[in-house]
Amino acid sequence: MKMKVALIHDHLAQDGGAEKVLKVLSEIYPEATIYTLLYEQKNADKYYKGRKIETSIIQRLPGGVKHYQWYMPFMPMAVEFFDLSGYDVVISDTSSFAKGVITNVDTLHICYCHTPTRYLWSDTHQYIKELNYNKYFKKIISLVLNYVRIWDKLAADRVDKFIANSNFIATRIKKYYRRNSVVIYPPVDVEKYSIADKLDNYFLIGCRLAPYKRVDIAIEAFKESGKKLKIFGDGVDLLRLKEIAKGCENIEFIGRISEEEKRELFRHCQAFIHPQEEDFGITPVEAMAAGRPVIAYKRGGALETIIEGKTGLFFNEQTSASLKEACEKFNPDNFNPQEIREWAEKFSTARFKDELQEYVNDEFRKYNSSK
Repeated sequence: MKMKVALIHDHLAQDGGAEKVLKVLSEIYPEATIYTLLYEQKNADKYYKGRKIETSIIQRLPGGVKHYQWYMPFMPMAVEFFDLSGYDVVISDTSSFAKGVITNVDTLHICYCHTPTRYLWSDTHQYIKELNYNKYFKKIISLVLNYVRIWDKLAADRVDKFIANSNFIATRIKKYYRRNSVVIYPPVDVEKYSIADKLDNYFLIGCRLAPYKRVDIAIEAFKESGKKLKIFGDGVDLLRLKEIAKGCENIEFIGRISEEEKRELFRHCQAFIHPQEEDFGITPVEAMAAGRPVIAYKRGGALETIIEGKTGLFFNEQTSASLKEACEKFNPDNFNPQEIREWAEKFSTARFKDELQEYVNDEFRKYNSSK
């Protein structure tokens, strides 16, 4: 079905799960223009070299790329400036502002929603608490968030159809936006992973190192157990985490790694540790694609991607003691790597492309027939 498509993304200043979804969307729609609030050149060149990318005014403001958080109060206005009048379908890939674009009556707007904006809704009190500012400045930020929260609800009303990246997020969309959604799980490059012939003696954890990822409880658990833990990734929480692990020879920080290095770490680990509550959680699925079980906190998207006793183990409380207990119960001989990998294949990129295209085509057909 011939249609002119635009892709809208929050920003390309980091490389996470949402960016992986945008990459696959851009493969599905290779002629689509990509609109985003801002981008770092290295992130744009990584997947989108030669693609037409339109940015907002924030890209050109002082510190607009390196310190884009400064301009958060202006992002609602910036995203509304995009002129999308020439498109049949707009697909926003977002966890914050991209869904707020304004489309005309002839344009179908489908939002692939990773979550209703965390710091505006489900995590707002935790977000304020963790800010490294005095209480008076935090009050000012709370007022700004109140304004942005009102806009965010209005922005959600502009979307014609919502796709949630998990049933967990579909529930959040229903609660905060009062909208129904269909679930299409994100794409995972499972075909790039394989099962190793033998394992090493380490456990593995890795992500963008931020406080809510709760890498700290993994460090505490492994400090007490003495088992070997490798940590990959970088982020704002790195220095604090290194301080917690100080003097522990069994805990190793690897830093940023390539995709090839990550695959090798997954293949040879005893198990992957997943202590955070994620909207979906691509990294645990990558671990399972390498045939390795996951020890995960029993909340969020992990409940949809991990089968207790078959592809991993759960721990019930987000504490080091609960995680330590799960690690002590863990026995790699109780898991079949081939069965784990076969389960992970259900989340493949090919599956995502088929489901997404079928949904968009069906909704576009319905939208045109209702005019």
